[in-house]
Amino acid sequence: MITLAEGLRLPTNGLDYTILALYFVVVLGIGFAARRSVRTSLDFFLSGRSLPAWVTGLAFVAANLGATEILGMAATGAQYGVAVVHWYWIGAIPAMVFLGLVMMPFYYGSKVRSVPEFLLQRFDRSAHLLSSVLFAFAAVLIAGVNLYALSIVVEALLGWPQWVAIVVAGLFVLAYITIGGLSSAIYNEVLQFFVILAALIPLVVLGLKRVGGWGGLTDSLTASHGHNFLTAWGGTGIGQANALGANWLTIVLGLGFVLSFGYWTTNFAEVQRALSAKNLSAARRTPLIAAFPKIFIVFLVMIPGLVAAVLVPKLGAPGGLQYNDAIPYLMQELLPNGVLGIAVTGLLAAFMAGMAANVSSFNTVFTYDIWAKYVKRDRPDGYYLRFGRLITAIGVLASIGTAFIASSFSNVMGYLQTLFSFFNVPMFVVFIIGMFWKRASMKSGVWGLLAGTTAAMVNYFWIYKQGVIAIPTDQGANFVSAIVGFVAGAVVMVAVTLFTAPKPAAELAGLVWGSPRSNEVESGGGTTAPGPAEPPAAGDDAWYRKPALLGWGAVALAALCYLPYSL
Repeated sequence: MITLAEGLRLPTNGLDYTILALYFVVVLGIGFAARRSVRTSLDFFLSGRSLPAWVTGLAFVAANLGATEILGMAATGAQYGVAVVHWYWIGAIPAMVFLGLVMMPFYYGSKVRSVPEFLLQRFDRSAHLLSSVLFAFAAVLIAGVNLYALSIVVEALLGWPQWVAIVVAGLFVLAYITIGGLSSAIYNEVLQFFVILAALIPLVVLGLKRVGGWGGLTDSLTASHGHNFLTAWGGTGIGQANALGANWLTIVLGLGFVLSFGYWTTNFAEVQRALSAKNLSAARRTPLIAAFPKIFIVFLVMIPGLVAAVLVPKLGAPGGLQYNDAIPYLMQELLPNGVLGIAVTGLLAAFMAGMAANVSSFNTVFTYDIWAKYVKRDRPDGYYLRFGRLITAIGVLASIGTAFIASSFSNVMGYLQTLFSFFNVPMFVVFIIGMFWKRASMKSGVWGLLAGTTAAMVNYFWIYKQGVIAIPTDQGANFVSAIVGFVAGAVVMVAVTLFTAPKPAAELAGLVWGSPRSNEVESGGGTTAPGPAEPPAAGDDAWYRKPALLGWGAVALAALCYLPYSL
């Protein structure tokens, strides 16, 4: 999955290992500090819904900023050039804004403790159980990706055996989540966010200096890769061939709408951070605050990939350095000891952030949505708190076991996008139809989810892998699978709805657009937020905290960022 060249062993010394050790001490210290606030299962799984928006916002973006993204997106930049910006400006920002402005009032206002629990309220137990099982399975798979990738990177860079890296990282994630619950994970993700920035910024600065600044970089890449390599949309016309294997329509629909909205609006590993916010206003602002750093993070992963493409002219050629080697190669070539220790710590922090986000969401869904609903019902709260800690350990062990499934895939981001097309996209179509169509029947949820998941898998494993239809790349196939899964889920939901009974209108209050609760309140941004009335917290009515301003400001800024790369 990640194959790093043997020659990339880093010249680490005692100073670098001291920095790494201090980081681990701080991580565990945060876990023990957070333990004091864990008294109930709600404290353990959702931080007692008590965290401020800036904390949950940074945790929201850090949970996504795993090292698989750092290595994978740098590799994508080295391979495809500036086209990597699509995964951020069209493949993340609009969906994050939609989550904050439109969907969080439903999630937070209904007081659900997980994303699958919303389907229980909107549809029925069968939709809830299927979505819970699928999400728990996907969370363990994605956590395993981070753990496996970490072991390969650490072995190549530091010389640690794979099993040592897996055990050490797994035990630390297990320790601080088990001790301090979601609060520990979130506060560690805030720390990890800044450690990751401290690791990437020196690579960008020193990398640009090595190639003669931005002008030298663009001149070199234009000469070696052509003009389209430095544009976002060059060569993406329908019928045109390009390295990405996707035209503008599949990028906009497959990535920008289906995959993006499916991931950001229904992936509980992200939404859980917003649900832990102290009130509805903070919950809505969580993804909107996260959108602003997300806009600019692309430069911290894209530029190292572009620099590596210049410094290693045959990058990606058989027998030489591969695209996944871009970040490790620059670390070896550019960073002095001390800074190197920070960079290594940043990579480890990124892996643990991605793994912890999925493990903490897995333990919540498994405990609340599977165990407490269908296995051991109506037990004392202390029982579920103890079980949550136990299932966290089981989740980490399961992640170790599933990590090696990823070895059959040749690209980190390709594998993750495949999982998203299978699991997140079908869930998104069920959510979006359920939230905006009152007539959608109770039984349509489970059949739409099942149809979308099945169709996406059939398209990928049979139509694409068996060569029934020629699709140039795995990434292009993922975009198509996402579209197929979305359409199949939507068609089946409509068909089933026509022949089955709708949910009673009285039971849809606060769950469907246009069906407010009787005690509905107006929230910032001009949209109606279902849920119990709550007075605005001090300062939440300030103009710079208005969700609509933050959301549309992020969309406008992302659109402006496209302009220099669209000529």
